[in-house]
Amino acid sequence: MCERLEPGLYIVATPIGNLADLSPHAARILSLADLVAVEDSRVTAKLMNHIGVKRPMTPYHDHNADRVRPDLIAQMAEKAIALVSDAGTPLISDPGFKLVRDARAAGRSIHTVAGPCAAIAALTLAGLPTDRFFFMGFLPPKTAARATAIAEVATLTATLIFYESGPRLGAALAALHKGLGDREGAVAREISKKFEETVTGTLGELAARYAEAPPKGEIVIVVGPPGEAEPAGEDQIDDALREAMTRLSASRAAAEVAETLGLRRRDVYERALALK
Repeated sequence: MCERLEPGLYIVATPIGNLADLSPHAARILSLADLVAVEDSRVTAKLMNHIGVKRPMTPYHDHNADRVRPDLIAQMAEKAIALVSDAGTPLISDPGFKLVRDARAAGRSIHTVAGPCAAIAALTLAGLPTDRFFFMGFLPPKTAARATAIAEVATLTATLIFYESGPRLGAALAALHKGLGDREGAVAREISKKFEETVTGTLGELAARYAEAPPKGEIVIVVGPPGEAEPAGEDQIDDALREAMTRLSASRAAAEVAETLGLRRRDVYERALALK
């Protein structure tokens, strides 16, 4: 008797470059699925040929997701449907989360088959702090919207991860340099492929490197967290206290300045008394 999968949704991570990165678990699920929901059937067909199987495929992407999702949810009652993206883990910068959300609401069984993810792979290549990171996906293409998105994460004490395309890389790096300062960064491309490359440097150096020479391939930008702020100097403390004491008592002014500048309240209060 042929093995069959339990009906439901199977979220299957696929290689981001080297086809050998497909796990045996993922290969098994793809070979047994009743239907495979794909971003691009031509891309997934190459993967299926690699493992020597043929399964029915149906497109599921940004342009048709809202229209085809209800039917996929209905089919999951009796069929095992695998969801794949062109590369990496589904739901990362694609519309897959809505399929999971609606499948869960309909009471369907949901399984994940873990595997490659370009964001995590680039993070390991960058040589930047990994204890805390924030994934931003693709930056907006328009200048104003891109600047706003960068400003929203400028104060995060975390390594930042962005996806980008070759033609937009130079502009994205310039915008990151302008919005975040000259932090350490890395540009990783063609991860796990023959021409894999990771270039590191400051954002200013990277922006200059790629300003007139956009690279080919899928690209991940990794940006280090902000450095520690320089401790406040005496002049800065005095100026802040003088301004605060035009509004507040010496005690309250010292409390406000101490909190703002991250200083000991007693030390700031003694300075306020000296100024007064």
